[in-house]
Amino acid sequence: MRLTKSAIVGKVIGYFLGCFLVVIAAFPFIWMVVSSFKTQAEVFAIPLQFFPAVWDPINYINIFNDQHFPMMRSLLSTFSVASSAVVLSLTLCTMAAYAFARINFKFKKILFGICISTMFIPGIAILITSFLVVHALGMLNTWWVLVLPGLVSGFNIFFFRQFFLNMPTSLEEAALIDGCSRFRIYRSIFIPLSTGPLVVLGAGAFIGYWNSFLWPSLTVAGNPELMQVMQVLRSYSSFYGNDFGAVLAGATIAAIPPIVLFFIFQRKIVAGVVLSGLK
Repeated sequence: MRLTKSAIVGKVIGYFLGCFLVVIAAFPFIWMVVSSFKTQAEVFAIPLQFFPAVWDPINYINIFNDQHFPMMRSLLSTFSVASSAVVLSLTLCTMAAYAFARINFKFKKILFGICISTMFIPGIAILITSFLVVHALGMLNTWWVLVLPGLVSGFNIFFFRQFFLNMPTSLEEAALIDGCSRFRIYRSIFIPLSTGPLVVLGAGAFIGYWNSFLWPSLTVAGNPELMQVMQVLRSYSSFYGNDFGAVLAGATIAAIPPIVLFFIFQRKIVAGVVLSGLK
């Protein structure tokens, strides 16, 4: 089928508009990466100097040699917290969602209503209460305080429940006839068929933990071994003062893991979003 001139012009305009929007969206990140190789004078140079005169990696060397706020240690600590939280969160939320979607038990509707109601409570509204609870439990300045409080999400449970409700009941009935337990059905049927939603919500949980700043600042302030990457970046802005080249170098390093994660799971994330929308 041959395209008309108006259709071709429309496609060309659409491509150019899309490229223009991509450039606008990517410009701050490109500026951050390029400026991380600049000296302090070049960052504040007037008129604006986009590229550095010399691509000097001294800012990255200073960041990795910093003994006060080690970047590598914070990256490993944050990755450990985020990856563990993703696994535990998806496990707990999918198990709860399967129970609400497929198992009949007493007070099911009431419990599900309570679970859903937590979606409407802003995290900042219960920040002090949450801090008092973890303090009473003796969890401050421990690895657990970074992982446990945010594991279960009312939205994630609701999301998976709606997805599980749309799965064919014939699969479950056949498995029950063959003698499978509820947990075996959940593990061997529902989880393998939920790859898309798992990747979408898992990626969201990882980025949420990776970018967390306020909660770690309140709960592990006295333990430098557990400092998260966003805490270290905030410390750089104070420690290095106006040396924004070093701060931007740290921000560039901190941005790499989420970007790599997105590129690895890009297809599954898009497919999961599309599938969830169709469901």
